[in-house]
Amino acid sequence: MKIAIVGKKSDTLNYVRYVQSASAIPVVTINPGDVCCCDALLLPGGGDITPAFFGEQNHGSRDIDTKLDILQLHAFDIALCRRIPVLGICKGMQIINVGLGGAIIQNLDPDALGRHQYDRGDKCHSAVNTENSWLRHLYGEKMTINSAHHQALGRLGRNLTAVQRCPEDGCIEAIAHETMPILGVQWHPERIDEQRTGITGEKVLAYFVSLVSVSA
Repeated sequence: MKIAIVGKKSDTLNYVRYVQSASAIPVVTINPGDVCCCDALLLPGGGDITPAFFGEQNHGSRDIDTKLDILQLHAFDIALCRRIPVLGICKGMQIINVGLGGAIIQNLDPDALGRHQYDRGDKCHSAVNTENSWLRHLYGEKMTINSAHHQALGRLGRNLTAVQRCPEDGCIEAIAHETMPILGVQWHPERIDEQRTGITGEKVLAYFVSLVSVSA
C-alpha cells in the first residue's frame, strides 16, 4: 500500500514515520501526478493557506507558501477524481475544506488562541465527537487532543460535515465527507503525546488504512 504525502521531505518526517507504522509505504512528493501511482493521499500540516484561494485578502495568515498550496490543492483534485481515500492533518484538513469551496478563519480570537495556538509545544484540550461519527466509534464521546494552530475552518466545503468540536469555543477539530473516503483532523495524531492526552493516533491511521483497503 502506497500513501502519497504531498509536501517537502524536510517538513514531513513525522508523517513518514506515521505511515510506516501501519506497514504502508510513504511516497513524499511535490509532484501532484504521483498521486496517480498511490492508493491514498495524506495532506500534512504546515503554514497557512494563501487567502486568495478562499476569496479573501490576508487578515492574519502567515508562513504562506503559495506554490505548495497549488500543488496540494491539485493533488487533492486528483484524489477526488480517482476517488481514493484522503486524510488531512491540520493544514491538510484546511486544504480539503478550501478545495471543496470552504473558507478559513484566518486568526482565532484571543481566548481561543490561548487554547489552540502552539506555544513552545502543542496545547492540549478537550474535544467532543459527534454521535455516529468515525471518531465517536474510535474514541468515544469525549477525548483530549493536541493543538498547534491559530486558524480554523470557517464555512464548510461541499458535502463536508464537522464530526468533532472543541466544546469551549466550537472550533471544528475534525471533518468527514458525506459520500467519499475523505477525513480531516485539525490536531496531530502523528505526534500526539499519550501521557498528556491518554490516547494515541494509531486508531486514526488504522481507520484510514481500512478505507484504503475497502476502496481498492
